[in-house]
Amino acid sequence: MFKPTVGPIIGHTTINHARIFVRGKFQMNTRAFAGIRYRRRGDPRWLDSVFTKLESVRDMSQVIVLNDLVANTEYEYQAGWFHLASPAHTLETVTDLPLQWPQDIYRFRTPSDEATRPRAYIFGSCRYLQLTGGVPILPHLSDRIFAAITTLAEQSDPPVSALLMTGDQVYLDDLNAIAPDRELNQMLVRYRTAFSQPNISKLMSTIPTYMILDDHEIEDNWPAKRKPDDDYLYNNAMLAYELYQASHSPTHQLLDNGQINPASDRYWYQFCEGDIEWFVIDCRTRRNLAANDRRMIDQEQELALCEWLINSTARVKFVVTSVMLYPDLVKDGDDGWKGFPEQRLRLLETIRKHRLRNVFIVSGDVHGSLVSRMTHSEDPTFEIHTLVSSPLSNSKMLPYARISSFILDQPLAKTESGEYRHELVGEVVSQDNFAHLVIDSAKICISYHGRTGNLLQRIEIPLR
Repeated sequence: MFKPTVGPIIGHTTINHARIFVRGKFQMNTRAFAGIRYRRRGDPRWLDSVFTKLESVRDMSQVIVLNDLVANTEYEYQAGWFHLASPAHTLETVTDLPLQWPQDIYRFRTPSDEATRPRAYIFGSCRYLQLTGGVPILPHLSDRIFAAITTLAEQSDPPVSALLMTGDQVYLDDLNAIAPDRELNQMLVRYRTAFSQPNISKLMSTIPTYMILDDHEIEDNWPAKRKPDDDYLYNNAMLAYELYQASHSPTHQLLDNGQINPASDRYWYQFCEGDIEWFVIDCRTRRNLAANDRRMIDQEQELALCEWLINSTARVKFVVTSVMLYPDLVKDGDDGWKGFPEQRLRLLETIRKHRLRNVFIVSGDVHGSLVSRMTHSEDPTFEIHTLVSSPLSNSKMLPYARISSFILDQPLAKTESGEYRHELVGEVVSQDNFAHLVIDSAKICISYHGRTGNLLQRIEIPLR
């Protein structure tokens, strides 16, 4: 067996199952398979191996599901792929082959089933890796921060439950500078390269990783710049996104037979751990730019989000939006929520009128990091915070956001019932960074760390 060419990537993980992405390599006139074997850490015997067939239509990648896991348990596993010349082999027959597994042993932990247990997460966005002619330029610059994340995760108490990558995991347009990707194979090469760098590969093999797209998974400011002939680009970009990001996420339901339903009609999703729940928004593929009905998210998604906000009994709710809900950028145009004020106000009014507590907005995009608190001039019960972390790795062609980049001296919205006002909590971080989020019974603590793991800022927010 060979080591995966991309992965393994631990995706959506619950108290009893885990999804693991692996990729092999195309070989002419052969059949290719991938497999995983696993065991509880410390057990001498491996459990039954799980195999899957690899096909070129999926870029020789697949997601393998490990079922019947136990909560709050550390597992170790091995992953690999192989090819056979005989067309007679099937998933049933390969289990009897005398396979020699790759030596690498990976580890992950299932979540605790204790509802009120403290939890920790890491999130970030905007990881720029330049490719020229399919060759990465100085790839260690975009990969170094993931070594710092791994080190912090190994020391975190409570353990890190998940890594959330909130947009621009790849830049298919390379800042639109020269020849943005349009062909599927160009996009697949970019994903393979980005996700197989050593530090990010090590990190994602250990910590459950949740992803959502932003514009650079398609093209800058999508869909505002969409041209009549961009259907070809879009279809290719979304196929690449589906294979490498959505495939191991909760968007694909787990079937009764323990396998993943390969069909899905959306990219937004929810997941939970104990009394903490997440709703991850798709801010790009369902936009409506019509003047009479501008929407960042479509009606179905807005309804699902509002119903979740109102009906969920979670103690803490996180809403992930790849572009910031607030504060607005001075030079944003209409790409952010500033360009969709009616829908944004409906979401704020939903939270306020239903007196929802401990709602936090998580995002990235702006190449700067901050925490901002929002209140209402006439309603002392209303309070939300936005938590922003960006970028993981910037391009020298893009400036970092600074305090002067944001509109901070005026209300976000005015209604008959009062004004929505916001203020910064702490400083704006203007360098490569990631966020470490810890939630306990009384507070949320968010700490920002630089590319070497150095602490940049730490903010505590009391829970209500």
